[in-house]
Amino acid sequence: MESVTSADGTRIAYERHGEGPPLILLYGGGGRRFWDPIVPAFTDDYTVVVPDRRVHDADASVEGYIQREVSDAEAVADAVDGDPILFGHSFGGRKAIETAAEVDVAAAVAYEPAYLVGEYREQADLAARMQERLDAGDPRGAMKLHLKEVIHGGDVEHFEAWLDAWEGWPEAAEEAEHAVRMDRALEQHPLADGLAIDAPALLLAGSEGPSHLRDSIRAVHERLDGSRFVEFDGLGHLGPVEDPDRVIEAVRSFLETHPDLKP
Repeated sequence: MESVTSADGTRIAYERHGEGPPLILLYGGGGRRFWDPIVPAFTDDYTVVVPDRRVHDADASVEGYIQREVSDAEAVADAVDGDPILFGHSFGGRKAIETAAEVDVAAAVAYEPAYLVGEYREQADLAARMQERLDAGDPRGAMKLHLKEVIHGGDVEHFEAWLDAWEGWPEAAEEAEHAVRMDRALEQHPLADGLAIDAPALLLAGSEGPSHLRDSIRAVHERLDGSRFVEFDGLGHLGPVEDPDRVIEAVRSFLETHPDLKP
């Protein structure tokens, strides 16, 4: 493990795999291991860098939550050799887009980036509902609300059966406090009217992902000049682990269409 110091002095640990131009993978939830199905496909051609996310203090300002995360990604980008390709999922997808607007990158790739738009954002109350469960001493209940909304869009049959079969449960409940802070920050920070990225951008989504995230990614697509949008039929919000081969193929196809991005 290596580490880099972010703007506020926080140490951000990261793994490095392979050799070649830098490709930084930014997860939203699930930790660095989320990217395990993706990493081996790129290590022959790229230096794949997988950083941790910081742990936000419970009393830290919601106002600066997203910018602190972006600063962490900036620090990792500055630590690699050359302008990196950023590939993020969910909250990590938002970090990839907003980091690409701040520093020089070769490209930005985002799978269902965590933006809330329109009427959904105006009515969003996930953080409040989660906090009620946490205040009642029920972190599992709080995390169930988060997973149902973020992964399944809130209305899903057989959720408990899915949860029982998911390898991340019940350990994910240990992240409930972190998740509620993230959800609160997302509810309070809307998508900017303009997004300026001076690099190619690829936006990915699954046809079975939450409807509010499919609305969000289309809104991002409209704001990014020249971005490419790919929707995977039959995949959901966890597309990179549901069918990594299809996601890898789409990313490689995108990179190969830009001569400057070829390894």
